[in-house]
Amino acid sequence: MNRPAFQSALRRIPAALLAGGAVLLVAGCASLPSGGPRPAPLKAPETLPARLVGNFFLVETPQRGGRPSRLLVDTGSSINYVSPRLAEALALKERAARTVRVESAHGGTATLPAVTLRRLQLGAARFERVPAAVFDFAELSAHLGLTVDGLVGFPFFRDLVVTLDYPNARLVLAPSGTALPAGAGVSTLAFNNEQRVPFIPVQLGNESFAALIDSGSDGALMLNPLGLHPRFQFGPRAGTIVSSLAGDRPQMIGRLGQELLVGTHAIRRPIVDLTQHVSALGGELLRHFAVTFDQRRNLVAFARGTGGAIVPEPRRSTGLGLARAPAYWRVVAVVPETPTSALGVRPGELIVRINGEPVGRWTHERYARLLATAAKITFTFLVGADERDVEIPVFELVP
Repeated sequence: MNRPAFQSALRRIPAALLAGGAVLLVAGCASLPSGGPRPAPLKAPETLPARLVGNFFLVETPQRGGRPSRLLVDTGSSINYVSPRLAEALALKERAARTVRVESAHGGTATLPAVTLRRLQLGAARFERVPAAVFDFAELSAHLGLTVDGLVGFPFFRDLVVTLDYPNARLVLAPSGTALPAGAGVSTLAFNNEQRVPFIPVQLGNESFAALIDSGSDGALMLNPLGLHPRFQFGPRAGTIVSSLAGDRPQMIGRLGQELLVGTHAIRRPIVDLTQHVSALGGELLRHFAVTFDQRRNLVAFARGTGGAIVPEPRRSTGLGLARAPAYWRVVAVVPETPTSALGVRPGELIVRINGEPVGRWTHERYARLLATAAKITFTFLVGADERDVEIPVFELVP
């Protein structure tokens, strides 16, 4: 029974729409087959358009006999997940029901149904007999404002060379043996694949540590400071709440005064979320690169078209952690010692309108644009049968 120590399937699926919002951790596997699916021979590279929503990397692809399916690509997961609808449409008939125990990075566990999919398509690329766990993606779908049907983990691509091209919003699948990118702006590193997920060495100041490349995270740098000596330019300070199978924990977030090196690429003064668990590079950092993996040779190339160091933008916030539903958004946390904490807003309260419009009209992208530019936002709270408007300032949670 294979029990990887570090997994991230569905890690940091926020139940909040603001930076540092509540998070669901569901990760790891115990009894799915250790090998990935076998793709049909691929004679030429296959390129699929991707969609970046909240730093998640999503691809949409038609499946045989059904509507197009939207899949999250999660290099931090060692297994695949599918929705009940996709499992019903694609799973092989089996004599007896099977289950799989999944484990969060925080030690919590849950038992999910396990299936084998006859075929999963990514454009013209076909993957046969795909092992997967069945998971309800309703929370992530509500958060992003679009339907998510499944998640493909890192071993899914073990027999291909795969590129997550964030700047050009595309997924490129190439036959095994295809050369990795080379030249100016490209840094190639060996990764450790013992846990069937990619860990690479990175450097913070003059100290090195291992970090998971985690496209299934929407965050920037999750940093376990054990054995390191991070120097903070700002913070760390309290954020909202991070939730997992093992319970909730308060978020601690800040900006470092040091430089993070990923190969030859420099990230100056990165924003970090402190953790007691695995350090990881999430989508907020990965979106600056086209990241190409060759699992046969355990190599990864980080390519960036523009020169110079990356300097992360300030983290703007209203100080509210919000769980999203079609008809309302629910306050799950209020960041302490912020302008919002003095306004009397409490966890559990419901928001029905934003700047006078029903919350259902505010897609993830639209709300993110508002948060990035507005000086204040008016939230309409539902209090019994009554409504009240509260004007909440937008501020830099992490300058």
